[in-house]
Amino acid sequence: MSSGVTIRNGSVFTPIRRLALRFPAFSCLLLGAVAACGFAPLSWWPLTLAGLAAWMALIHAAPTFRAALWRGWMFGVGHFTVNNNWFQHAFDFQDAMPPVFGYFAAVALALYLAVYPMTAAGIAWRFRGRAPDAAWTLLFGAAWIATEYLRAVLFTGYAWDPLAAIWLPVIGVARLTAFVGTYALSGLTVVASGALLLAARRRWAMPAIVAAGVALAALSALWTDAPPAPVDAPRIRVVQPNIGNEERGEQAGERSLAELIRLSGRPGRVPRLVVWPEGLIYDLLESGYPRGWYAGRPAEWVRARIARVLGPGDTLMTNAPTLSFDRRGEIVGVGNSVLAIDSTARITGRYDKAHLVPYGEYLPMPWLLKPLGLARLVPGGMDFTSGPGPRALAWPGVGPVGIQVCYEIIFSGEVVDEARRPRLLFNPSNDAWFGRWGPPQHLAQARLRAIEEGLPIVRATPTGISAIIAADGRLLATVPHETAGAIELPLPPAMPPTLFARAGNWLAAIVALALATLAIAIRRRAR
Repeated sequence: MSSGVTIRNGSVFTPIRRLALRFPAFSCLLLGAVAACGFAPLSWWPLTLAGLAAWMALIHAAPTFRAALWRGWMFGVGHFTVNNNWFQHAFDFQDAMPPVFGYFAAVALALYLAVYPMTAAGIAWRFRGRAPDAAWTLLFGAAWIATEYLRAVLFTGYAWDPLAAIWLPVIGVARLTAFVGTYALSGLTVVASGALLLAARRRWAMPAIVAAGVALAALSALWTDAPPAPVDAPRIRVVQPNIGNEERGEQAGERSLAELIRLSGRPGRVPRLVVWPEGLIYDLLESGYPRGWYAGRPAEWVRARIARVLGPGDTLMTNAPTLSFDRRGEIVGVGNSVLAIDSTARITGRYDKAHLVPYGEYLPMPWLLKPLGLARLVPGGMDFTSGPGPRALAWPGVGPVGIQVCYEIIFSGEVVDEARRPRLLFNPSNDAWFGRWGPPQHLAQARLRAIEEGLPIVRATPTGISAIIAADGRLLATVPHETAGAIELPLPPAMPPTLFARAGNWLAAIVALALATLAIAIRRRAR
């Protein structure tokens, strides 16, 4: 039976091709791992393109639909195991389950996520021709758009590291997300990899790579950087105290608060927005809880300490726990919230995290998982309750500030309050859970949101990487990983709403439909 892949005698790649065809599933596993190297922190994006191209060849060569699904799934297992290796570190900071469970959890997550590239591979195989061609490549790209979008929305969604994130080192390409969105750019990346496959089959690989480099350089020149902020603009101060999850309890709470206050600077001539990270405030900052229930430090006293670093026009935004009670004084909800505090120690706004992390902030199917000894990764005996969705808090005299807590920022098209477009987005996060690979990947996805929406983003994390991101995705300032410090800059300007900000993920559907339509037209013309 013909494999569908031609092996030319004398090619330096012939032994590799023969080995891949002899062990196709294992080869797909390795190619998935290779493709993961294009994401942060490695950012070897050419490996992603090469890995995808070789995998697409093996999908086309699959003798049966079942074999294509198997090869697609193996690629996904390799890809997501490497890409999400940081997931294991979250188990190092909780007591309910041993840390070794983290390794199994990372692989288990990959076993599920692999279903999505498997589905794309199955769709593409169904529409293959005698040999890989332009039409098949376009259909593969359309299938990838659909499945990556589904990965981001099904079962609460897991949108971590969409394929488009590999392009941030080539920011001219990444900026295409302002016009088509992240999921569409991911599909176009698959099309680009398919083009490399077609070029390699015709021994055009080197000219194709050179042409691609020229095209990327041209794309970089198409975009105008966001204008600089005026020197007298309001200022943003981002605080990173470098306090990890291993420090907990009452003493850690006081040290966290003292360090956050120390790094918050002092008022100046213009208004400031001071932002603190997620997960470092243990005190309840809201007043009015049932008498006799809360034995901690008075909320008014803690807020007064915070307000000492603020001038009359300043606002401080910090993550903090919040509680909800019923009429009998019983707790009915715990919120992962952001509170805005002014110089008079008054709370001027509150945002409750809406997109909660399954197994982190709540335990799905507790009736099944608790008897098995499984628990949430975040300490505490009660699940968090979700808020209503994207909301903006007031920064008096400047404009609204959109809030996205931690991994909420990874969901393309879901980060802005459509009724009240913010002046900037604040993304407090606790990336201390994520080892060394997670923080740069999280930062990369925040940069994609800035480009998509045309809005500056400020990220504050306990241990890094904290950053001020321009509305065009450039990093204006950062505090490196595992470093204590603060950064302060004039407020970066927002850009006019982008095409994506206006149309959202309908653009992904339009691009997928366009690719599929073009593929059908090419096939019909060839007949």
